[in-house]
Formats: sequence, C-alpha cells, structure tokens
Amino acid sequence: MASKDTPLPPYYNIDPKQAASKLADPVTTTRFAKAASFAAKGRDDLARRGYSPDGQKHLRKFSTWEVCKYLIPLAPAHFRRVLKQHPDLPQGTGEGGSKWFTLEEVLQLRQHFAAEGAADREYLPYRPEGLPAKVLAVANFKGGVGKTSTCAHLAMSAALDGYKVLVIDLDSQGSMTSIMGGKVEDEWQTAFPLIAKHFAGHLAAENSVLAAGGFATKPLDETLQAATEITADDVIQKTHWPNIDLIGAQLNLYWAEFQVPVWRMQLRSWPLWDALGGFLEDEGLLDKYDLIFLDTPPALGYLTINALAAADILLVPLGASFLEFDSTGRFFDMLYSTFASIEDGENMSRVGAGLEEVRFEWDAVRAMITRFDPAQQTDLANVVQAYFGDFMTTYRQDFTAMVGQAGEQVSGIYEADYREFNRDTYVRGREAFDRTWGEVKEIILGCWWRDLQMDDATPDTVAEE
Repeated sequence: MASKDTPLPPYYNIDPKQAASKLADPVTTTRFAKAASFAAKGRDDLARRGYSPDGQKHLRKFSTWEVCKYLIPLAPAHFRRVLKQHPDLPQGTGEGGSKWFTLEEVLQLRQHFAAEGAADREYLPYRPEGLPAKVLAVANFKGGVGKTSTCAHLAMSAALDGYKVLVIDLDSQGSMTSIMGGKVEDEWQTAFPLIAKHFAGHLAAENSVLAAGGFATKPLDETLQAATEITADDVIQKTHWPNIDLIGAQLNLYWAEFQVPVWRMQLRSWPLWDALGGFLEDEGLLDKYDLIFLDTPPALGYLTINALAAADILLVPLGASFLEFDSTGRFFDMLYSTFASIEDGENMSRVGAGLEEVRFEWDAVRAMITRFDPAQQTDLANVVQAYFGDFMTTYRQDFTAMVGQAGEQVSGIYEADYREFNRDTYVRGREAFDRTWGEVKEIILGCWWRDLQMDDATPDTVAEE
C-alpha cells in the first residue's frame, strides 16, 4: 500500500507549465515522412525474419510423416515401398526412413498415386472439368480480426491439397504480399492497372459510339493508355510456394480509392464494381487456377466492392467480442445498402432499355470466429453463433502459441518446421487452420457440385439443324 509520501499520479495534480516543457516542437508533415522511413526499415527487417540468407523466401521440405499424415493418404510403410519400387519417383533427401520432400516433389507423387494408387482413395483435389475457379474474398470492416492470416492459411491449405492458387492482395498495407514474399515496386505491379484497363476498355467502347455519331470523343490519358497494354503476366508473380501465384500490393494501390470515383464521373455507364471480375475472366485466370483468394482492406471502399462483386464465396472473420460482433453486423448492413443500391440504380435504366438486370449473388457466405480463447470467450461466441445462425462456420479458430510465432516470423504455420516444437504442440497448432480449411473446402466442393447439377439441368439452347 502506498504511503502518504508517495507522489500522486500526474493526473491528480498536473502543472501546465511542466507539461508544456515535456512537449517537443509542433509536428509538421516532414515528421510523418521520417516516421514512415523508420517504419519501412523496421518492416523490412521484421519481414526478413522468415527469409533465407539469400534474401528470398523458400518453402521448407516435408517429412515422410507429414506427407503421409497430411498430404497424401498413405501408410508410411506402403509409401516407402512404392518409392523403392519406382526409383524414377522423387526419393526425398535424408538418411534412413526419414526422408524430406519439396512440395514440388509431393505434387509429382500425388500424380503418380492418382494414376497407380488405390481406386477408392482421392490423391488429387476435386475440381470439376469445365467449371471455372472459385473466387473467395476474405473481408470485414474491422482490423485485427485475423483477416489476412486466415486468407493466407486458406491459400496455403489449398496448395498443400494440390490446388493451383492465385492470391490477390487488395490491401495497400501489403501484409499478404509480405507473407508470400512478394516484391512490389509500384502500383503498376498491383491490381491498380487492372481496374484502369477495365475503365479504358469501356471508355474506348464509348468513344466508338460517339465517333460513329459524329460527336467529340473523350480523351484517353497516358495512365489509361499504359493500362491497356497490361496483361496478367505483367502483374502476377511466382511465390516460394510452387502452386501459389500472387498479385501483390503496396501503398500506392490506395490511390485507386481516389481514382475510381473520378473515372466513374467521366463515364457514368462504367460498372466500376466489375473491373476485377472482368479481368479474371478476360485473362483466362478462372481456367488457369483452381482457387483465387482475395485479401481485402479493412474498409468497404472501391477495392473491397470489386473483390466482393468478383467473389463466389465470402468469408468474414471476426473475434468473439461485442465490438467485433457489432462491427460485423454493421458490415453486413453496409453490404446490403451498397449492393442493393447498385442493383436499383443500374436496373432502373436497364429495364427501360430491355437489358438484363444486374443481380449480385454469392454461392455462400460464412462468418468465422478467429483468434478464439475458449477459456474466456465461449459464452459470447455462442451468442454470436446464435444470432448469425447459418452464416457461421461451426469451428472456431483457436489462437495458439504456434499461430503467434508464425505472425512474428511473417509466415504461415504450414511453413514452420515441426521439429521446432513438440510434435503434439505442432499437431494442435496446425489443427487450428486445418479444421477451418476443412469447413471452407466442404463449401467449395459443394458449390462446384451444385454448379455441375445446374449445368446438367440446363437445356441445350442450340437448335439442331
């Protein structure tokens, strides 16, 4: 207990003169630049914790135990026997029965077992032929809900299952880009030119109509002209995962939030929400990849609207707290207001012109509780579950020490070597995301299956001669 001579806390007796003497000079804008410079250096230093000495990220190898337990459904003894019988297959590195394999080698082994293995086992991931990739957007108003880490781990889970994955970072903070080891010099290596190209295409079409009618055309400035030359190969980069590609982000991407409304004012007929989805379709990316994950900013701006409009499946992470529950409810309200207003505004003119109406639809929407502490948050999580009902995933993603360490290393838990942990600790930590992926994967496969049934039920509209 404090004695009577113990000084009182400063808020009891603040001397304004002394308080003023502790202040530095007023802050000018140049001080922000200095702070940003220090932060950039620190960010680079911290990000490189997960890098190798050559300055690049490299995906670790996977042991026989991991391959058989998590990646290919095989008994270890049978796995070793098959490798011995087929010396042309990847044999891994290491001594004795403990071999280590790169993910490229695991993918090659998947192909072998799919061709030669047991007929009742699934060695390759399910992807119906002829159907487009599924696009998943991870979004919420609230920051700090595990949005980027959830998106990254789902992408990595899909890659471990053998899917070919594209990750698009739409958050100018670039956290996903850091996790995936991406290098982005400026906005021309982000999604920005994709949106600009979409606008430029619509502007060019409008100009054709104007020119045909003898009217003056609208100018195509240098930015738009440059954007017309952009292709998928210009913005997509490889990552240290052999089957995950990336469209990265950096600070200048945020300028899209200012530029998009300017373009919309120049051309009111431009469907600004369709730029990202149009790019994915026009560039053939829905055929090239199996799954496309969109990591969005913690705000409902134009980039997020594009992500949501392009998405087949919407995933909304939130923590089990009142503020995050409240914020997520408001997020859903804003989604309704935004997309309903787009539908109403567009369809007013479309109906009169005899055009097909705009209608937004998602295969599935799921809110998922992340960073969950069952000892402290179970009651509130049950309340959230009750109110959101079928919008919720069943599994709640526990926050484990392994998840925290992965965040410090700017990497994913699947990139962590289990030998750095007790094996049981590793299994429990990995389960936090394995079970989340299990639920999401079930949704993806169910959506694909439903699409197949709908395609089969659609009558052939081509008249027979």
